[in-house]
Amino acid sequence: MATNTSAEDTKPAAAINPAIDPFSYLGMVFNVDGSITREHGLLSTRTTFDPSLSPVFIEDITFNTSNNTGVRLYIHRKALESTASNELLPVFIYFHGGGFIVGSPASPVYHDFCSLMAVDVPVLIVSVDYRLGPEHRLPAAYLDCVEALQWIKTLPHEWLAKFGDLSNCYIMGASAGGNIAYHIPAFLKDVDTSPLKIKGMILIQPFFGGTKRSESELKLVNDKVLPLNVSDIMWDLSLPVGADRDHEYCNVMVESELGACDWIKKLGWGVMVQGCNGDPLLDREMEMVKLMQDKGIEVVSKFDEVGCHAIEVLDPSNAKALCLAIKDFISPVA
Repeated sequence: MATNTSAEDTKPAAAINPAIDPFSYLGMVFNVDGSITREHGLLSTRTTFDPSLSPVFIEDITFNTSNNTGVRLYIHRKALESTASNELLPVFIYFHGGGFIVGSPASPVYHDFCSLMAVDVPVLIVSVDYRLGPEHRLPAAYLDCVEALQWIKTLPHEWLAKFGDLSNCYIMGASAGGNIAYHIPAFLKDVDTSPLKIKGMILIQPFFGGTKRSESELKLVNDKVLPLNVSDIMWDLSLPVGADRDHEYCNVMVESELGACDWIKKLGWGVMVQGCNGDPLLDREMEMVKLMQDKGIEVVSKFDEVGCHAIEVLDPSNAKALCLAIKDFISPVA
C-alpha cells in the first residue's frame, strides 16, 4: 500500500493511535493485489413497499450497469396516496459518507436518515450509490454523482415524473458525501443539467484534510468515531495515486484557478453547513465556511457545542433537529 507522508505531519500515522487498527475499525481487509475486502460494508437494508413496516417507499435503480452504480429513491407514502394535492416535492440528491471507501445508500445509518428526511422535511430523495476507492479512486465518485444528476433530469422514474419538482432541487452530502457535494459544481461547468435546477447545497460535517494537522484534529486524535489514523487511511485509499493530503480534493484551502468554491459562487447556490465542536474536522469545516463567505457566497452555518462526527446518523434526536434546520433552509424557496 502506498502511504502519503509529509514533513508537516506532527506524528507518524503508526504513532497517532497505535491502539486502533484502522482496517479492523472499518471492517476491511487489505489484499496483496491492492484491493480491499469489506467484511461488513456498514451492512445493508432491503427495499420495502409494506406500509406497515415503514412510512416511506423506497426503490433501488441501477443507472450504469458497467460501473454498477445507481440510486435509492425515497418518498413518503402519503405523497403517493394523495390524489387531492398537486404540490410537488423538492428533490434532494444525497451523497452518503464513508470516507470514499466504505458505505452505500443501503447502509442502515444512511438509509434510516434518508427515510427520516423523506417524512420530516418532506422531500423526494435520490441517494446515490457511487464507486469506492481504492478500486476506483477520486475523481470517480465525483463523476458518478454528476452522471446521477444527468440521469435524474431525464425523469427516468414515475416518482420523479409525478411527484418531484425538478425546479427545486438541492444536493446534500454527509462527511465524504459533503466533500462530493462541495466539489460537484466544478464538474458541472460543461454539463447541461436542465431542466434540473439546483438551488443550493447542504453540507453535513464535510470530509476535508491536509498534510498539516489542524488543532481540532490534534485535540481529537483518538476520537471514537473518526480517529486520525482512520481518516488518514481513508485519504490514502481514495486520493489519486501519488497525491498527498494537500491535493485540492482533500484540502479545501488548495484550489486551482476557478476551483469548486468559485463555481459555487458562479452558480449562485445558497449553502447550509452543519458541524459540531466534537468533530475532528471542525477546523477544516470552519475554514471552508470562511472561504465561501470571503467569495461572497451566502452561507448558513451552525456549529453545535456538543456532538461528534456523523452525529446526525448516530443520534435520532439530532437527526430530527437537523431535519427542522433543513426545512427552514429550503422553506423560502420550497
